[in-house]
Amino acid sequence: MSLAASIEILDLRHFAAPVLRAVLDAEGELWKQRLHWDYRTSSRLLMQYLDSHMLPGYAAVEAGQVTGYVFCVYEETKAVIGDVFALPGSSDGSIDPSPSAHLIERTLLKHIFETLLNSPQLDRIESQLLLHPSGAHAEIFSQTGFQIFRRLFMVQQLHGLWNQPRPNLSDGLELRPWRDEDLAPAGRLIAEAYRDHPDSIINDQYRSTHGSQRFLHNIVRYAGCGVFSAQVSHVVVDRHSRELVALVLGSRVSPQSGHITQVCVHPHYRRRGLARLLLSVAAFHFMRHGATEISLTVTESNNHAIDLYRAEGYSIAHTFDAAVWQRERTS
Repeated sequence: MSLAASIEILDLRHFAAPVLRAVLDAEGELWKQRLHWDYRTSSRLLMQYLDSHMLPGYAAVEAGQVTGYVFCVYEETKAVIGDVFALPGSSDGSIDPSPSAHLIERTLLKHIFETLLNSPQLDRIESQLLLHPSGAHAEIFSQTGFQIFRRLFMVQQLHGLWNQPRPNLSDGLELRPWRDEDLAPAGRLIAEAYRDHPDSIINDQYRSTHGSQRFLHNIVRYAGCGVFSAQVSHVVVDRHSRELVALVLGSRVSPQSGHITQVCVHPHYRRRGLARLLLSVAAFHFMRHGATEISLTVTESNNHAIDLYRAEGYSIAHTFDAAVWQRERTS
């Protein structure tokens, strides 16, 4: 009997969290080894959703055991494929998936594609499978009609940052730590900063103030990417308008690792060294709070940003794919 014939693909909402614990634990180990991220916070959140039996997706079952899963979340007329993972299936300690694990993940993706593409209320599907190396599932995404964008996971080792950076700001600008009341103006800033930017193709939340504020709430309020660190996060404010003109947000993703979840500058304030300043400020505060490395992600086509990150000491540690599908509506 072939492997494909031995796999059952069942609705994820039929399963409670304990049944998927082995899969989530194995995935957590891979996050730790490959990206130096602590996946336990995400696992706990996933298990809460699983126990509510409300998480859309599929589970792969072999011989009565769950060996993989895929899930998505709905945002009005958009769906986001949050993750796909199958047990590595190897006993040699390798973190690379076996051919059987890759087949299970591919099968799970086929099922969720079929569900989403046949949902008439959906106009858009996004996915960024950060854990999976670029190209791992690019073929099936492309065959299904997705546009693929290669992204880089860049890392900077932290050492010797004992002196706090001194801002050399022009008159009228001030640097200060993040405040809770910055959420609304930060949403406006992100929408302006990403206007006509390649990343607004990948994540349509960047296209509007409302969408950007939803993105920020996920980062700041709900640990959407590690545990938000207000001590690391800073903004640059125009004293006259009181509007934010640049910001950097950071989260702790493991005891030794921090992650830059957002850095952006308003178009009218670019080429003044604000992004470089904010990156150095974040690095200083991450190190001050015990981190030994920080990471960020960037789209491969964004050459200007990549040049800046390299100049700040970042190097490419991993690559992954972002994928976007858009329904073509006929008038």
